[in-house]
Amino acid sequence: MSVANDCIFCSIAAGITPAEVLFDGGDTIFFRDTNPKAPVHIIGIPKKHLASLDALTGDDHLVMGKLMHEAAHIARDAGIFESGYRVIANVGKDAGQEITHLHFHIVGGENLGPLVCSAPSL
Repeated sequence: MSVANDCIFCSIAAGITPAEVLFDGGDTIFFRDTNPKAPVHIIGIPKKHLASLDALTGDDHLVMGKLMHEAAHIARDAGIFESGYRVIANVGKDAGQEITHLHFHIVGGENLGPLVCSAPSL
């Protein structure tokens, strides 16, 4: 497993930095966000350090599919499956990626409304 020394998510995956872990899938881990943007805000990561979706190689496809499959189960366990939720991956600075370790935000627990971006209309 690839680990970056200065990566907070690698530190959480290694058990060095404490987190409220909800599920450990072996090569994946899901934990509560410490700065939630919704009543339910869970982070899902591969334990292997990958900077973003752009860093994926063919060998990473299985863990990515597993993350998505597990995200649905996490949403069900969190009680937001029926009302609805979002799974979001920010890629790069302009998208709001703050930690350069591939991660998915699972958010819900309230009406999230439409996805709104500040881009001008065409």
